[in-house]
Amino acid sequence: MTLFGKLYNWVELRLGISQVIEKEMTGYLLPRTINSWYSLGSVLLFAFALQVVSGILLLIYYVPDADKAFKSVSVIMNEIPFGWLIRLSHAVGSNLMVAALFLHMFSVLFMGSYKKPRELQWVSGFTLLNLVMGISLTGYLLPWSQLSFWATTVATNSVGAVPVIGEFLVEFIRGGKLVGPPTLGRFFAIHVALLPLVIAGLIAAHLFFLKRTGISTPPTSDTATAPQLGNSYRYEKHEGGIPFFPNFFLHDMSSVAIYVACLLGVVYFSPYLFFTPDSFVPANPFQTPAHIKPEWYFLANYQILKIFPSEIIGLTVQGGAMTIIALLPFVDRGDKRYPLKRPLFMACAIGGIALFLALSIWGHLS
Repeated sequence: MTLFGKLYNWVELRLGISQVIEKEMTGYLLPRTINSWYSLGSVLLFAFALQVVSGILLLIYYVPDADKAFKSVSVIMNEIPFGWLIRLSHAVGSNLMVAALFLHMFSVLFMGSYKKPRELQWVSGFTLLNLVMGISLTGYLLPWSQLSFWATTVATNSVGAVPVIGEFLVEFIRGGKLVGPPTLGRFFAIHVALLPLVIAGLIAAHLFFLKRTGISTPPTSDTATAPQLGNSYRYEKHEGGIPFFPNFFLHDMSSVAIYVACLLGVVYFSPYLFFTPDSFVPANPFQTPAHIKPEWYFLANYQILKIFPSEIIGLTVQGGAMTIIALLPFVDRGDKRYPLKRPLFMACAIGGIALFLALSIWGHLS
């Protein structure tokens, strides 16, 4: 017997690893009608892991100092072997991860998987979406380019519209009255330490909620409804379903492979898709670029602030919309899950997505 075999047997006798694997992998049954949309969760897990690994590799050479940050990024891109690949994978990966999160949220919306007893899954998932957008925003400043400096200036300025404490919040976020070295230090700490830990913890909670409630059955017929809750906890079983491993695990891996193909396709064939010319110019606090816009997933928010005559009105509208979405399972209390049996919800959902796309396009073109 090999050394590895002896070590495995030693651990097996004490922890019973094979029983855990059998229970969690082959013994974990999924509904037979499960579809590709359910693979997005695994794609997002892989995307987050890739961001963590690539981020750690970037930390080896990145210098979080206002005088050296831009140069260190240039060194990574031009002098470190495969540094360009790691940096572009990290930058492009953040955009694709947000896109995958949006798709995951839309699939949950249309399949009614947010309904009882999965309210906690929806709330934790929606919180994860906002945290991922937050970690993308903090990472945006780190290259210390013209784009990142002035985009952060515009983003933090909007916080100043909050009544009474707005000015305090702006100074607290920036570490001073203006974006500067203290801002870079704060954003660096939040980006590499605080938010990754919070996101990892919330992912664990999200998976725990998923495991305790069970996978929702896809609403393939107009009779599909949310399960009725009794007076005690009940796990949604799928008798006669398919095992997660190897059946759906292979499906998950196929979806992950498609994600990697999309990521590498952008990195190799359109590496600067998510960059503008101002991304390659060092930050200059004394020269404001002509046109500064946020990342694509903030364009709708950016345009809403421009539409209303007062920023506080724009922030209130956005806050109200976010609150309704966060509390959706408690607002939409109906049992029907089949999309065509929810005409009012479908009209509101499609209208909301169309409005988001229209505002994003408008923000991009304006």
